[in-house]
Amino acid sequence: MNKRGQAAEDGLHMIPFRGLRYVSERVGSLAAVTSPPYDVVVRPDGLHHLESADPYNIVRLILPQAASPVARNEQAAETLDRWLAEGVLAPDPEPALYIYEQRRGEILQRGVIGALALSAPDEGIVMPHEDVMPHVVADRTALMRTTAANLEPLLLTYRSDGTTTGASAVIERIIHESALLATTTEDGFSHRLWSVTDPADLAEIAADLTHHQALIADGHHRWATYLRLRDELPAPGPWNYGLVLLIDTARYPLQVRAIHRLLNRLPVADALTAVEGLFRVRDIDGPLPCALDALASAAAEGNAFLLAGDGRFHLLDRADAGLLARTVPADRPEAWQRLDATVLHAALLEHVWRIPDSPEDITYIHDTEAAVIQAERRGGTAVLMHPVREDVVRELAQQGVTMPRKSTSFGPKPATGLVLRSLSIDA
Repeated sequence: MNKRGQAAEDGLHMIPFRGLRYVSERVGSLAAVTSPPYDVVVRPDGLHHLESADPYNIVRLILPQAASPVARNEQAAETLDRWLAEGVLAPDPEPALYIYEQRRGEILQRGVIGALALSAPDEGIVMPHEDVMPHVVADRTALMRTTAANLEPLLLTYRSDGTTTGASAVIERIIHESALLATTTEDGFSHRLWSVTDPADLAEIAADLTHHQALIADGHHRWATYLRLRDELPAPGPWNYGLVLLIDTARYPLQVRAIHRLLNRLPVADALTAVEGLFRVRDIDGPLPCALDALASAAAEGNAFLLAGDGRFHLLDRADAGLLARTVPADRPEAWQRLDATVLHAALLEHVWRIPDSPEDITYIHDTEAAVIQAERRGGTAVLMHPVREDVVRELAQQGVTMPRKSTSFGPKPATGLVLRSLSIDA
């Protein structure tokens, strides 16, 4: 097998599982119990909003609130057990793969949710493209170990030849049948879920996926958690698999957005003073959309960043070549060296601003407007980023090269709470 960039006969291996799903009669609405992935919830406003939406909202499992990490995890496990005992959540009667559809306007995404066999990065079957933060992996590992559950699917992508065969053919057949559930969340996305239990359909999907490798689009920390827990429990069993949503981007391309940085302890004035002479700095008049347009134009020519937090927008571009030569590691591919995230972390954060990559100093925020608002509230600096192209992400991943953590945000992301996987039921 070619480890990098080549399809392989021993590629992806996805198996059915007995999905845990909300019993619609026991909750206010399916939309009210769902949540974005744990790392997209903007604390504290988003957390409180979700908690108040329904007493059974999934956020009580993925982001439990208690005085200590141990207490939080135990609370999540107790909540999961109680919801199962009360019939709020119930396992499906037989193992299944699930077809999942998201739609809003012209955006349409369909894929397969299942339990995917875990593989190490050097096997080239599932390819990460970002580094992870050890403290986040430790946090997610403790939660998953205590609850013995995969509470939300990772988002993985692969590329077919675009024809309606294999998994795509099964998807196209199944979506004309009655769905297990259908709901519309407050972000305007409609969601539908179908189960696949027919042995012939399952075999068709399985045979197709053995010819493919997958890119982790969203969920690097949860993937690292899967691998850590598998290594803790090396005997064959349910921990050798992890819950994923697998999307064929040849048929359903994902959107790629940037993840912004909020520098909690660095005022904008200090940030600008430090970069004087090292970047060209221009003030951008107008509202946020105009500033983002200016960022996009500058990013087409080279590295560019938009600073906010003082009520204005400041565009940084045309980095000093000597600064980049001194700070950006030269032992990686040129495409990696040119990444905005690489230059931000290696040149600006580590060398110019001298900011450690710790939760106290840097907050990672997906929503652009939220990043600006939080920077203004805290007296810090929001560093707004321009998204990376998917082909660059995939090219680096195929070479086994990871990007700086939180470099991309692929979407739309699956709603959390539509289907869960219990490791004890799957045992």
